Amino acid sequence: MAVAVTVDGRQHFYEFGVVSKQTQAPVTRDTLFEIGSVSKTFTATLAGYAATRGVLNLDDHPGRYLPALAGTPIDRAELRNLGTYTAGGLPLQFPESVTDDEQMIAYFQQFQPVTAPGKIRQYSNPSVGLLGHISARALGGQFTDLMQSQILTGLGLRRSFVDVPDEAMDFYAWGYDKKNHPVRVNPGVFDAEAYGVKSTTADMIRFIEHNIDPGALEPTLREAVKSTQVGYYKVGPMVQDLGWEQYPYPVALDQLLAGNSGEMAMSPQAATAIAPPSVGSALFNKTGSTDGFGAYAAFVPERRIGIVMLASKNFPIPARVTAAHTVLDALGA
Repeated sequence: MAVAVTVDGRQHFYEFGVVSKQTQAPVTRDTLFEIGSVSKTFTATLAGYAATRGVLNLDDHPGRYLPALAGTPIDRAELRNLGTYTAGGLPLQFPESVTDDEQMIAYFQQFQPVTAPGKIRQYSNPSVGLLGHISARALGGQFTDLMQSQILTGLGLRRSFVDVPDEAMDFYAWGYDKKNHPVRVNPGVFDAEAYGVKSTTADMIRFIEHNIDPGALEPTLREAVKSTQVGYYKVGPMVQDLGWEQYPYPVALDQLLAGNSGEMAMSPQAATAIAPPSVGSALFNKTGSTDGFGAYAAFVPERRIGIVMLASKNFPIPARVTAAHTVLDALGA
């Protein structure tokens, strides 16, 4: 496990254990971990980047960018609905039968929403994946290439990847599943868009600092980062942004646990549209998991504090949230 904390621009790093049981190499701030669904915050940043470039509008519908979806039920949703999981009930995962882009398009063509867009939030990899796919098409490239060249490199995250290059493989930790077998993430449709980033605590705490204060970024990327911190829907104890989820700060532990509960991830929740608020004192967070890895990131811009926790084990989310809340509560006091 590796942990990084930022306090008013000062970074602190803590490492525990080894990169793999076989090599026994120690974990460092440069060890690559799978960050799972924390990747969605990067996908949201790419969407914001495309919007700031003027090639995409979150008010648009999918069919404008994917003509094969024009006039289908999913085309009633706006791109903003895809990024906030409010498109009408898209599931957590694609069916196992969806294994390529052709089948992905066919799946969306036959999708039948259970509600009108904006009525429920149902956490969904296909939903945010479609937003990432469309954002890349709007920018005229492939998602993985654009994520690497425009977002990860643009943010100065030089040891973060969707596809880990050969020269970085020695830094790539092995995850361990419930039986303590070494595993890494399986490929799948929209894996890159929904859960595909691998990163280090050194890079992730830099990303958190850019979210706390994006002022040093070039203008297009600065606006892209800011666009991920706008709340669109009130969902139970939290507000759903593009990628991030936010809470009024200070936030009680039980509220943070409720917003990151299994029920919130696995079951549809009533969503209430809100005018994009001016963010006051708020905590932003996101969890992420793959079969062998667990991640959590949280920050409070007003207090200039943040934390990243990356582990090569899918530790229970309540344990991650409780540990991070304890640290941030002490730092924000």
